[in-house]
Amino acid sequence: MPIVEDRLFRKIKKLTGKAIGDFNLIEEGDRIAVAVSGGKDSWTLLHILDSLRRRAPVRYELIAVNIDPGFPGYRTDIMEAHLKEHGFACRMERTDCAAIIREKLRPGSSFCAFCARLRRGVLYSVATELGCNKLALGHHLDDFVETLLLNQFYVGTLAAMSPKLLADNGRHTVIRPMVYVEESDIAAFSRNNALPLIPCGCPEEIRTDQNRQKMKRLVSQLSADIPNLRSSLIGALGNVQPRHLLDANLKDFSSAAPD
Repeated sequence: MPIVEDRLFRKIKKLTGKAIGDFNLIEEGDRIAVAVSGGKDSWTLLHILDSLRRRAPVRYELIAVNIDPGFPGYRTDIMEAHLKEHGFACRMERTDCAAIIREKLRPGSSFCAFCARLRRGVLYSVATELGCNKLALGHHLDDFVETLLLNQFYVGTLAAMSPKLLADNGRHTVIRPMVYVEESDIAAFSRNNALPLIPCGCPEEIRTDQNRQKMKRLVSQLSADIPNLRSSLIGALGNVQPRHLLDANLKDFSSAAPD
C-alpha cells in the first residue's frame, strides 16, 4: 500500500526538511544507514527521508538497517516484507544480544540501556560494513524535550540530545532529522498508513522507563495550560544564554567587572 501523502505527511516532511537544512544533516554523496526497529518513529523517518530524497538538491542513499536482538517473537519477517514492498535497500542483522544481556547484565543495571548500547554497537559495525558515513535515528521532538527534563531533574545537567554529532567510534555521524516533529503527529501518520508496528519481544518491555514516563506525563499536563510548551522547550535548546547560567566553564566569575 502506498504512503498517504496528505496534509500530515506534508507537515512532517516540511519539518524534517527544515531540520536537515538548519543543521546540515544530509550532504552530497551521503550513504545513510537508517536504524529501523519496527516502531512508529523509525518507520516514519525512513519513509519521510525517502520522499525527501526523490527531490533533494543533493544526491544521497538510504539503507534500512534492522538489528534483531534475538528475543523470541520478534517478527523480522513482517518488517522485511514491508521494506521489500516499498523498494528499500535493507540489511537484517541477527544478533545474540538477548543471550549477552542474560549473561552480563549486572544486578540493578538498566536492561533497556544495556540492550540499547549493544544494538548501537552492532549498528556502527553494520554501517561500516555497508560503507555508510551517517546513521539516522528516529528520535523526535518529545524525545529531546523529555531528555532535557530528565537530565535537569535526575542528573543535574543542562543537556538533551544533538541533532548531529560524531559517534563515539569517530567514524560515523549520527543524525536525528525529526527533531522538530512531535510524537503525536508521528503516531497519527503511523495509524493513517497502517505501518506494521513490531514489538521487540523483550521480556522487560512492560517495564518502561518510569522516569521518562513521568516527564511525558508532566509535559502533557503542562501543555493543557501552555499550548506552545513543546515548541518553546525545543526552541530553548537553540537559544542558550551562557551569561545567565552558573557554569564557570562558560563564564569567568573571577573578573571584578560584570559582563
